[in-house]
Amino acid sequence: MNEDNLIYGTRAVLEAVKEGKELEKIFIQRGLYNPLIAELKKELKAAAIFYQDVPAEKLNRLTNKNHQGVAAFLSSINYHSIENLLPQIFDRGDIPMLVMLDRVTDVRNMGAIVRTAECAGVHGIILPSRGGALINSDAIKTSAGALHRVPVCREDNLKQTLEYLSESGLIIIACTEKTEKLIYNADLKVPCVIIMGSEENGISAEYLKRADEKVKIPLQGTIASLNVSVAAGIVLYEAIRQRNFFR
Repeated sequence: MNEDNLIYGTRAVLEAVKEGKELEKIFIQRGLYNPLIAELKKELKAAAIFYQDVPAEKLNRLTNKNHQGVAAFLSSINYHSIENLLPQIFDRGDIPMLVMLDRVTDVRNMGAIVRTAECAGVHGIILPSRGGALINSDAIKTSAGALHRVPVCREDNLKQTLEYLSESGLIIIACTEKTEKLIYNADLKVPCVIIMGSEENGISAEYLKRADEKVKIPLQGTIASLNVSVAAGIVLYEAIRQRNFFR
């Protein structure tokens, strides 16, 4: 995390929440209770903002100042809402192509994927609010600034997000080795959201069940998987190939 984005102290974090500041991560000391902490937690719940209960040592590592048991990082980017973004894409007459990242925790992989997505004309990136890579200075640097150009949606419930996208007419395409269908045999010209999972665990089972298409990249060697950012590049440029030459 970038220390320049760190704010600490109960009142400072509470005011940031009330002002609607984008917060990347919030830490509250475990077992701590006072009226101001109670007010902060109430505001966080009302705003549907997730926070972590952590030991005091975690906060002490973040800052040696008087943090009062509370610290947070301001987001380096402004997030979008998928419910607002998708209608804008349709209104422009574009055929939506979105990328959803599930359990991709490495910031450099995430940054590299967003860089490729920007080059490929992807309309938006969907990230989970928990369990994914954080958008910090390393991610922004790896993305070559693309994180400031491609709309990023941070969603609390990816399953509900997929349901919304499906109801809006998008085809859900999951990239997984658990299929025989190759990416080249999938129709990527249609409005779609492409799900990429982590190299270690792949895509969550509940999202795989929700997918309309499951596709894989052919591998000729003995290594079982590609780096996720490389895999994303292959898939997105197959989409460009189809959209540019097979209209």
